[in-house]
Amino acid sequence: MKTTQFLFSGFGGQGILFAGKFLAYKGLIEGKQVSWLPSYGPEMRGGTASCSVIVSDEAVGSPIVSKPDVLIAMNLPSLDRFEGAVAPGGIIFADSTLIERKVTRKDVKAIYVPATKLASDNGFPTLANMILLGKILSELGEFDEANVEAALTKVIPAKHADMKEINLKALRLGAEQ
Repeated sequence: MKTTQFLFSGFGGQGILFAGKFLAYKGLIEGKQVSWLPSYGPEMRGGTASCSVIVSDEAVGSPIVSKPDVLIAMNLPSLDRFEGAVAPGGIIFADSTLIERKVTRKDVKAIYVPATKLASDNGFPTLANMILLGKILSELGEFDEANVEAALTKVIPAKHADMKEINLKALRLGAEQ
């Protein structure tokens, strides 16, 4: 049995909840059991937003992620707040454009991706979240093009269908990092 617990965190408006929802849909498409627990409230107005996702081969007993296997920190307050919670042997993905300090723990793997800069340099400044997600999927050996496209189709509303290709481009760019 394989279960992976993810915790996405960043400023409201960085696409934290969208990235988590995408990952949950990808899991569903792959026949996994999933939970997606977004955090709402003042986060939506620029505070720290977070989203917990669990992807498992077996039923998920609780949607609460207290010891994430994978932390996605898109800003410094998120890294400061959640670095200590990551399970030993876990992975921390940090947006190095917005986080200047390094991970201090020695029992986790840290991967730094200048996602915000890459997004801006490539003409899609609002998709740093998807660049990081592409890197995560690649690092975990989970970047399956067909499932990624299918998940994008599910998570992007029909009225924004034109955004599918640019999101796919951002995911691919992240996977290449």
